[in-house]
Amino acid sequence: MTSGVPSGPTPTVMIGDKAVGPGLPTYVIGEIGINHNGDIDIARQLIDIAADAGCDAVKFQKRTPEICVPADQRDVMRDTPWGRMTYLDYRYRVEFEEEGYREIDVHCAKRGVHWFASPWDVPSVEFLERFDVVTHKIASACLTDLELLAAVRETGKPVILSTGMSTLEEIDRAVETLGTERLVVLHATSTYPLPPHEANLRTIATLAERYGVPVGYSGHERGLQISIAAVALGAVAVERHITLDRTMWGSDQAASLEPEGLRHLVRDIRIIQEALGDGVKRVFDGEQAPRQRLRRVG
Repeated sequence: MTSGVPSGPTPTVMIGDKAVGPGLPTYVIGEIGINHNGDIDIARQLIDIAADAGCDAVKFQKRTPEICVPADQRDVMRDTPWGRMTYLDYRYRVEFEEEGYREIDVHCAKRGVHWFASPWDVPSVEFLERFDVVTHKIASACLTDLELLAAVRETGKPVILSTGMSTLEEIDRAVETLGTERLVVLHATSTYPLPPHEANLRTIATLAERYGVPVGYSGHERGLQISIAAVALGAVAVERHITLDRTMWGSDQAASLEPEGLRHLVRDIRIIQEALGDGVKRVFDGEQAPRQRLRRVG
């Protein structure tokens, strides 16, 4: 390995009460993001959908708009379901503040799922820490924001790092900043929706070998096959955007899973992880009768 980041046996990372690592149940994240469109009722419905499907967690995105929106885009006018408004006003329109996240916190506890978010700026890290979230997620777009990464590391919480649109050298710097003690890396390709030829799932093994940490997959494809294949290739976590309806307004809706698709994904992930086994060749109980009936020699 050339990154300068120490490697070794892949550790287990505790996210809340869930152990995440090779050979353990896949940690499934329903990425709500901003698919709630600033509506707390939609957020609650999406939490319910994730919980009913068997997800371990739901994830949101948290921004401080005046920090995250570039100055040259703030006054750009945008057509939205709430009328024509500036891009800065739109960003505020789809953000939840303290009261909204209090409701999310209570509802997730009631449904028995973790919740956390991708903070896009340092004040958002401080905001999320008020809720004692189980982990922080670094979005692919923020991987090179070393100030943000340092603030997240200072919390002492586990960190989930998405690696879309990033070179290995950029990931090296991010991993060195975050440390590897409580780190889960997600392979990702930041194309929406993701075409199969850009999925490059063998990168899961590349990242696991390079950094010696648990590696999962964050998918933006349509359908289920690629995410299921990621589990078969060793992904310890799977994150997918979820929505009530892919035709809803919003940039992430089209690449999201609707309720039935999410249920099928979690079902198939659980089947695949059971089917992978431990790699030890043995004769199973179900083979004993055929063995005695069909073997002529030996």
